[in-house]
This record gives sequence, structure tokens and C-alpha cells, in this order.
Amino acid sequence: MLVTLSHTARYCMVMLLALLAALMLASPVKAQNAFGSGDTPNITAAFEVESEAPKPGETVTVALTMSPAPTWHGYWINPGDAGIPATLDWTLPEGVTVGELQYPVPDTLIIGGIMNYIYEEDYALLLPLTLDESIAPGTVLPLSVKAEWLACTDEICVPEQDELSFTITAGDGAVSDEAQARFDGWRAKLPAPLGSEASYAVSGETIRISIPFPADSAAEEPYFFPLTDGVIDYSAPQKAMRNGDTLVIETAARSTGGVPLEGVLRIGAHQGLSLTAKDAGEAAFGALGEGATAMGDGSGSTLAAGGATTFFLAFGGAIIGGLLLNIFPCVFPILSLKAISLAKAGGDEGEARSHALAYTAGIVLFCLALGGAMLALRAFGAEIGWGFQLQDPRIIFVLLILFTAIAFNLAGLFEVGNIAIGNDLAAKGGSKGAFWTGALAALVATPCSAPFMATAMGAAIALPPLAGLLIFVGLGLGLALPFLLLGFVPPLRKMLPRPGPWMDTFRRIMSVPMFFSVLALAWLLGQQTGNSGLIIGLAAALTFALFLWWVGRRQQNGAERSWLPAAPALATAAAAMLALPVAAGGVTKAAAESGSETLASEAFSETKLASLRAEGRPVFAYFTADWCITCKANEAAAVQREATADAFASANVAVLKGDWTRRDAEITRYLEEHGRSGVPLYVYYAPGGEAKILPQVLTVDTLTSLVS
Repeated sequence: MLVTLSHTARYCMVMLLALLAALMLASPVKAQNAFGSGDTPNITAAFEVESEAPKPGETVTVALTMSPAPTWHGYWINPGDAGIPATLDWTLPEGVTVGELQYPVPDTLIIGGIMNYIYEEDYALLLPLTLDESIAPGTVLPLSVKAEWLACTDEICVPEQDELSFTITAGDGAVSDEAQARFDGWRAKLPAPLGSEASYAVSGETIRISIPFPADSAAEEPYFFPLTDGVIDYSAPQKAMRNGDTLVIETAARSTGGVPLEGVLRIGAHQGLSLTAKDAGEAAFGALGEGATAMGDGSGSTLAAGGATTFFLAFGGAIIGGLLLNIFPCVFPILSLKAISLAKAGGDEGEARSHALAYTAGIVLFCLALGGAMLALRAFGAEIGWGFQLQDPRIIFVLLILFTAIAFNLAGLFEVGNIAIGNDLAAKGGSKGAFWTGALAALVATPCSAPFMATAMGAAIALPPLAGLLIFVGLGLGLALPFLLLGFVPPLRKMLPRPGPWMDTFRRIMSVPMFFSVLALAWLLGQQTGNSGLIIGLAAALTFALFLWWVGRRQQNGAERSWLPAAPALATAAAAMLALPVAAGGVTKAAAESGSETLASEAFSETKLASLRAEGRPVFAYFTADWCITCKANEAAAVQREATADAFASANVAVLKGDWTRRDAEITRYLEEHGRSGVPLYVYYAPGGEAKILPQVLTVDTLTSLVS
């Protein structure tokens, strides 16, 4: 006989099997873990208080940290078709109260057609703990709690519990930097309130949930976790669709609606939005899905609703942004190399076109490879953005050595047979040299962020992978466009000066910006690795230069195999890179509070931003990196100016600085929320107002007009 179990019956059967398995497998345990399997629980629980001396009259956050053993998992507040959420039974001193548990965004796990909402990695449940203002400072407050939870694998479930106790002492509410960082990390995984009203409609056995969500905001594998029981079928697959500024979730319904539907919308790894959807009635079912297009399934074959328009706008923005990069100071030293190469090509039509195409191919393929690497790393959970390659000091070290070689070659210390050298590969004649010069140009240019480019890179993250990769192709085309035009438009090429003795002089002049680039890279290396890294980098560059001088001397004397000293030079550089300290950065967030800047700032954090806005203060937040030349130019020209500092001081503007020199997950998330994948980003919050994104090229008037 075929029997269809109801949702409640299936839940009860699973829990009965879990309890029977627990009784069969249980062994004698310690008193504080009465239901665990053995002395060591499968999920270890502990309590931590954000402030060890919470202030009377205020609320402090408490974390119940849960650490599942390998293959085990715990449950969300709504466990799904099976499971049990954690429960706490408190014993509190007089004057102390606790609030409800706050759960991070969960994951899904289907076992035998049964949906589970679970946590397989370490997680923390947060709750507010409030001290009455009548409690005297210095009072020692003992707290104890009986915590119960269910620990499961794919095959077995074990109810567990622990008697946990800890003490706090009423004090001044101070929070250590370490505790602040830990709790900020846990808070970042809690769902944020949507802030807008969602709606849903049920028609037959299908439900559509319409959720306001900006079209230019990224949503990775959207999934709706219901808190209201009995409205949707947990185990049924969910289909995500886009319709402009609306995200629609369609799945199987278990009821006809009529009640508010609460839940959490997952929009990324450990990121979500809490919301309540009202029942719009069956008549609204068709309208909720009208014009909506299925989101990409990860294959890149489908664009989100409105994605075609987003793609073409982003593609155009990428081309314009790449084109503008050609006039940015971070790209100029490399462009000087190509200028010499094109001038040398003279009026040879075939050679000019060959060089232009090879140069374009080098740039486009490098941008494509770099963009693909970024998207792949993000797919594996890395919090990175555009320009991530310069957040690794080893890449900075390689560029330092490379630019040292380029600078001394341009200065005439040694020869490689072609003055269009970018490196040994770029030194090859003809198309090969042009290709590798283009790749080198892309390597140095891409960390910069030109107007139009930031929005395009943000869209590349939000779009399906194939469309995102095409955005990076557009960036490369824009960067290569001037030389592509010179190669294929003879009248433009005729405007170049004829080849002659001037080229040798020009070559040596171009060594000057290259040497300045070497100094900039050395400074950046020191910022990321501290003084020890700076010394290693400079010593390696000096040693490398001495070997190159040896090469030059052998060339002047007509020695055979004059390049032999290059082998120990490269070996020395490789050894120095291995010795480079890559873990400890020379710049920390505390440096932003050093007070050495004209415009004093504090280190950016979401918590600090929220606190300042709650106080009603205007806030200027800017995001920079030591490797971003555009950022540094804006800071010198507009941000760190006395006129700006005076205007902000008179208006009591709080300044927050986000330093993205080394990878920072919190800053990366903030950039993404504002449609950016890299720096610079400048945001102003008027008292009680929303975020105002400022242009990427700043002036003093732009900033002072905010408060005038």
C-alpha cells in the first residue's frame, strides 16, 4: 500500500528514529553532557561575552559558539523537514535579562528527499544580554544555562546537552579589539533586515515570493529559508527569477496562504536578508512572475532578468574605463615602452597592424585570465575584488624586480636587442614582443579604477560567469584601443615622429618614470610587509641590478653567452621572494587612526558606520589601497587638503578610511553592496540620509560642497 506522509508525520517519524538511534548508541557520559555520545560531544558548545565588563543599563552581545566535529552538523532555528534547533534554559541573577537567539544564514542538506537547514562548519548563535541600571559597577554576576541541541551526520542523530556557566562583572562596557573583531565576524553572517515589504501569492500548488532587490546587486544562488511553517514545501526545488529590481522565488506550496510569510533570503555565502512577505492574493500570482527571467544556473547560459541591458551597459563602461586607463599615471611607464615600439615600426603597414593585434591580444588575454581567476576564487568563497593580485606582496616583489630590469635597460645599462622591452618575453622581436608588452601593460593597469570601470567590474561579479568574462574582454579592448587605432588607421600613424637618433634619447628619458615606478613598488612592498620586507626587496633589486651590470659589461666586451649572469640573478631573486614575510602587513587598521593625516580618520567598520549614523553625524567613508595610484592622486589632490579638513571639521563630519591594501572581507562586502569590485570608492552620508556615491575623480570643491 502506498502511503503519503504528511509534513508533520514525516517530521515526527524522523525525530523518533533519531531518538531511538541515540538510545541504542548512547554510552555513560559526564553530567554536564547528559545526552552526548561519549565524553566529547559531537558539537562542542561554549559561551563568550563581547565585553567582560558590561555597563549597567546597557546591552551586551553574548555568543554561543558551536563547533561540529567532522561529518556532523547542527540546525537552524527552523531545521526544515527534520531536526531540532538549539534551546537554552537560563539561570540568571537579579537584574539580568537575555533576548532571543539570533541565527546566522544556514546551508541546505537533502538526505533521502528530506530537506535540512544546517551548519556544518563552526558557527555562533548571538543573543542580547541586558544589565539593569540598578546594578552597581563591580558586581560579580554568575550566569548558567542548560543548552540542548541535536547533532547529526547523514546517518545518525544524537541529542546533546551541556551545563555551561560563566561570570561577568559590571563595569564600563569596554570591548577589546580582539573581541570586537570576532563578534563583527559573527554579526556579518547574520541576515540583515530587508527594509522593504515583500509579497507572495499562491496558485494551486505553486507559490511565488516577490522580494524587492536592486537589479545591480549580486545574488549568488538565491534561496528562501522559511521561518513560517506550513506555507512552502521545504524539500521542493526553488527557482530564482529576476524582474528588474525584484527577485522572485518560485517553489511548491503547502497551503493556500493567508498568513504573513517570514524567512531569510540567501544572497551569497553566509549572506542573507530577513524579510516578511504579505499575501497578495491568488489574483496577483501572474503579475508577480510577469516579465521575470530565470537566473543563471552557474553555467553562464542565462542572464538574469534585465541582465541583457545590464550586460551591454557594463560592457560599454568597461571599454570606456579601459580607454581612460591609458591616461592614468599607473599605466604611463608601460605606455612609454609601446610608444617607442610603434615609432620604430614607422610606416610599415603590415608590421604596424601585426604589432597592434598582438598588443591587443596580450592585453585582452591577460584581462580575461585575471578576471577568470577572480571569478573562480570568488566561487570558492574568497572575498576578493578587482586588483586582488596586488594584495599579495609576492606579486609586488616580482614587479619590483621586473621594473628594475626595465628601468636599467631603458637607461642603457644592458641590451636585449629590442628597445621595446617589457621583460625578456617582451624583448622578443615583432609580434611576440608586442604581445608580452600588452600583457605587462594589463598587469600594471588593471588594479587602477577609472570612471565607468568600477560599475562595470561590479556588474561582472553579479552577471553569470560567461557574461562576466566578456566584461573583462571589454576592459582589455578599451585599454588596447589607442594602439589598435594607430595600427589600422594610417593617418593617425603618420602623426608619429619618424624613427631616428631621437629614439635613443627618448628611451633614456623614459627610464625616469620607470625608476619612479620602482620606488613606488618598493614603498608598497614595505607597506604590506613592514621594514623587513622592504629591506629584502631593496636588497634583491640592488643585487639583481649588479648582475645586470655584469651582463652589460660582457656585452660591451663582446663576450659569448653574455646572458649567463642572468641565471644567478634570477636565482637570487627567487630566494629573496621565498624569504619575504607575506603574513604580517606593515599597515594595519590602527594606522588609519594615527592622526598623521591632514584629514584625520578612523578605521572603517560596518559597526562604526552604523554607530556614527545613529548619532546623527554626517559620515564620509573612503576606500583606498596603497597600490591604487588613482586613490593616492585623489587623496593628495582633494581628500588630504586643509580646505577639506577645515570644512569637515566645521560640520562635524566623521571620516572613515577603508584600507584595502591587504585583503579585507568586510571592506570587500561593502564594496560589493555599492556595486564596486575594487577601489577607489567614496561615499557620503548626510545626517539621516542614504549613501551618496561620489565621483571617482575628486576635487576639493566636490568634498567641501557636501557640507557647504
